Amino acid sequence: MNDLPRIGLGIDVHRLAPGRPCMVAGVRFDADAGPLGHSDGDAVLHAACDAVLGAAGLDDLGTLFSDRDAINKDRPSADFCRATMLLVKDRGLRVLSLDCVLETETPKLKARRSEMRASLANLFALPVDRVNIKGKTGEKVDAIGRGEAMRATVVALLGPA
Repeated sequence: MNDLPRIGLGIDVHRLAPGRPCMVAGVRFDADAGPLGHSDGDAVLHAACDAVLGAAGLDDLGTLFSDRDAINKDRPSADFCRATMLLVKDRGLRVLSLDCVLETETPKLKARRSEMRASLANLFALPVDRVNIKGKTGEKVDAIGRGEAMRATVVALLGPA
């Protein structure tokens, strides 16, 4: 591996379903609806894993953790983060920073941003000041704006371990 930085982009979208737990960046929110997925549906963690895996030149999350595999049913997305970090370490790399955007009408993120940043920092072995998460609304446009879905976009920067 060379010593140049590597960048990756991850995007994940989940429909929101009544009665589902609402996991965002490894933090559980009290909400009437949560992301629908084979696992816990944490769109931020899924996008973060894809960004990190992409920067490392590895397969994507869906290839590594198939939604057709029963072992991944209702699985905590934090498990995927831990497995991703082992793969990254095996390649002689480490995560240098994460920048995340979550587009959703609900839940509102502002009051819990520091908790989500700390969760991401812990899962990806980073100081908190190298993690950011921003919440955006859908401005009443498309499924996100109508409160039917959420979309996470994450950029990851990796470098040599």
